Amino acid sequence: MAEIDLSALMQQAKDLQTRMKEMQEAASLKTVEAQSGGGMVRVVVDGTLRVRKIVIDAAIVAANDKSMLEDLILVAINDGMARAQKMLADEMGKLGPLSALQIPGFGNDGFGSE
Repeated sequence: MAEIDLSALMQQAKDLQTRMKEMQEAASLKTVEAQSGGGMVRVVVDGTLRVRKIVIDAAIVAANDKSMLEDLILVAINDGMARAQKMLADEMGKLGPLSALQIPGFGNDGFGSE
């Protein structure tokens, strides 16, 4: 039976943790944009899966259709979240073996994924 070098294993874990933190910080600076209603509602979502901006065209507000506006906002936000999760999953893939881990919030865990 081969011996496990615990100190080397701990160092690898520490290195992966550092790389993961750097990746999360970099991802928090990146954003994705999504839209619905032919651009009548646009959202910007960052790499921490936070909605940073919602832009609603004045024409949809003037139409005074609350239900349609709610639907368009919902569609745009869901699409923005999906795009941000994909961006995060792509970034995770750059970390090599770490990409196979099931980490909440990174699109590979089933939480919030469709």
